[in-house]
Amino acid sequence: MDGVTGAADRADAAAGPFGTAADVRAALAEHASPERAAGSARYFKTGPGQYGEGDRFIGSTLPTTRAIVARFAHLPLAELDELLASDVHEHRMTALLIMVRQFEAASRPRTRDDAARTTLHEAYLRAVRAGRVDNWDLVDLSAPALVGELLLQSGRGDDPLLDELVASASLWERRVGVLATFAFLKAGDGGPLLRLAPRLLDDREDLMHKAVGWMLRELGKRVDRDALLGFLDEYAPRMPRTMLSYATEHLTPEERAGYRAMR
Repeated sequence: MDGVTGAADRADAAAGPFGTAADVRAALAEHASPERAAGSARYFKTGPGQYGEGDRFIGSTLPTTRAIVARFAHLPLAELDELLASDVHEHRMTALLIMVRQFEAASRPRTRDDAARTTLHEAYLRAVRAGRVDNWDLVDLSAPALVGELLLQSGRGDDPLLDELVASASLWERRVGVLATFAFLKAGDGGPLLRLAPRLLDDREDLMHKAVGWMLRELGKRVDRDALLGFLDEYAPRMPRTMLSYATEHLTPEERAGYRAMR
């Protein structure tokens, strides 16, 4: 029996079929590593004045976290809220991945539960607005499902929620708004991204330049290459260098050079 499974089995025995936030914290703590924690703190820019300032890591790996997520897949929302309130990055990550898993289960045709989907979506937005989804990995692993998929499946690509998010003073709320469009792009709909992206051309944050550029690249790859080229023809002169670089990654060297020359 591996360590992750053993820890989860002991938690199940102690706390019943669903477990508690304390059980999840204990399971993660068994796989903590001060060395990995220090590396994560540097990688996720937690120093003074950096975008992840003040975030704490214990050094649990993502594969370990995913194994724990599978064992605590039915953790109640009150326990998830407790994990989201933690100042430890991996605690919040685990809660978000469990929420995504629960949302996906509630979205399947045979197990569809619209009330559960809405509840998870609203709980997620509360966490976002409370500043608990506060690093790029947390956003990127949760926003496409917990915001994007709900709006997509409800036919709400023009929902003002997306406009509200990308207009926020919070970097992380803006990134949630952009990453939510990934769900639409995967479904072949570039409309929400094309509506929102021009509003972010003057964003000062490099993490937003990367996010918008990434989604524009996916627009060209998954939806409509001509739609991407049309966007670039109009906006390349205003696009930050990083955004333009990400958006044009899959174009020919000649096309990329041409758009860079327009800046």
